[in-house]
Amino acid sequence: MFGLKESIRPSADLRNHYSEISRQCRENKEAVIITVNGRGDLVSLSYEEYKRMKARIELLEILAEADEDVKHGRTATVEETFSDLRAYLKEE
Repeated sequence: MFGLKESIRPSADLRNHYSEISRQCRENKEAVIITVNGRGDLVSLSYEEYKRMKARIELLEILAEADEDVKHGRTATVEETFSDLRAYLKEE
């Protein structure tokens, strides 16, 4: 399963120790939670981790839509699907 390590740092660290936080995110594949006045304000991730997380969310959204289609009977057989695809491709 997906488990992202997290650490918490005050907002002053973002200004004073940016390179350290950046390295922490990239090398440790860690999310750094930045706090303001002791409360969570934002999360810093490496760009690669952000892309992976975004891809997971997009896949989950597609799966949720497919689950809703099945629940509401919006399905077709493989034969129907390929027949529709062939007809569509012939039109173009």
